[in-house]
Amino acid sequence: MSVLWTQEALVQATGGRPLGQPAPAITGISIDTRTLQPGDAFFAIEGERFDGHDFATAAMAAGASVLVVSEAKLPALGRLAVPMVVVPDVLEALNDLGRAARLRTPAKVVAVTGSVGKTTTKNMMRQAFSACGSVHAADRSFNNHWGVPLTLARMPADCDYAIFEIGMNHPDEIRPLVKMVRPHVAVVTLVAAAHLGFFKNVDEIARAKGEIFEGVVKGGAALVNRDDKRWKLLAAIADEAGVKTIAGFGENARADIRLMHAECGARSSTFAVKIDGEELEVRLGAPGRHMVQNALATLGAVHLARADVQKAAMALGSFGSEAGRGAQHRLMLEGGAFTLIDESFNANPASMAAAFDLLRRTDVGEGGRRIAVLGDMAELGKHAEALHAGLAEMVTEAGTDLVFLAGTEMKALAAALPEGLPVEHRDATEDLRDLVVNAVKPGDAVMIKSSKSIGFNKLVDAFLNTYAGAATGD
Repeated sequence: MSVLWTQEALVQATGGRPLGQPAPAITGISIDTRTLQPGDAFFAIEGERFDGHDFATAAMAAGASVLVVSEAKLPALGRLAVPMVVVPDVLEALNDLGRAARLRTPAKVVAVTGSVGKTTTKNMMRQAFSACGSVHAADRSFNNHWGVPLTLARMPADCDYAIFEIGMNHPDEIRPLVKMVRPHVAVVTLVAAAHLGFFKNVDEIARAKGEIFEGVVKGGAALVNRDDKRWKLLAAIADEAGVKTIAGFGENARADIRLMHAECGARSSTFAVKIDGEELEVRLGAPGRHMVQNALATLGAVHLARADVQKAAMALGSFGSEAGRGAQHRLMLEGGAFTLIDESFNANPASMAAAFDLLRRTDVGEGGRRIAVLGDMAELGKHAEALHAGLAEMVTEAGTDLVFLAGTEMKALAAALPEGLPVEHRDATEDLRDLVVNAVKPGDAVMIKSSKSIGFNKLVDAFLNTYAGAATGD
């Protein structure tokens, strides 16, 4: 593997002091011994539930090239026969290494936030930009106070493009992270009522998302959803932050990256987009109108980064929906197959609307039903009851035939659904598992959607473990 950092560069970046034998070449950065690869530098971060120093021996056994540890914890580590770099604070040392990585890179940097779609858009951007050069982006949703500096620290010195996802559920969380990332292009996918329990209203959420514009480098750009009700507010925030280029994407006639038309199928989508007066026909290998919006943001970022939009558009044809974010499975049972739509990673009113649109567009077989399996939307605070009850209209407009619900908040939806629509509600996810797995019939389309904390990925696993995949073309 190629060298990511030398010990000398790591020491210089973190201000630490080396201890023991000089470290061999550092080929990666890790904060988790379960995924640590030989050659990684292990940062022993102290978290809310775990202290990385307790796993120093495991890091050694896994082949860590060097341990980055706290001065205060050094006596408890004994005489470990492994190179170490000792620092006052390990998380701050990781931040420092991330800043050093940003300073040394010649890459065009893109940062993405939003209430919905940011992880999918980040992954879509990685695929699109890969058609134009080498790309660095996290494989997972590393978007918080340790995930962003970790992704920065892992950035190769010679990549052409780097994509960073930045999340938040409180004000002032994006601000310090984007000032480390310092993007050339900052993107807000959409502002919606996610984490509303921590804010007075959606405008406050928009202002918190708008913190991403404070880190944009001189001459950089802001890219905002022109169809978002908070477009003007976000544009004003970007302007106040000193961003000179503020572009919009969407269906709006004044969008700079403008959707001309779209055809959303059950498995993929095609659409036309106009950028700088030039119209492109694009095939996207993922279904759903929300995925088209993510693709518009992606192509807009490619354009603003002055990369090859034509090549990027071609690359989107092979982009597919991911586990927890719209992945579809054709599964077999006696008498035929059914479709499982996995939307189990997250949920808020906006992403629920997108998921129900996908369910509505999904083909069902002869005698098949559209089945919605829904769990609580988390972090909605005092708005939770009304927002859960408000899902009833989405359920009926999607032509849903059968509803399964889990979680205390979903009682409000159960009460709001029309009489005659079959509904089963359980307080716990586990109590729903056997019920939904045994309810499916050939031709059905089953959509599973909830906030991650509800654990609906277990329901997806139960389906995948119970039913075999259907043969291609079934």
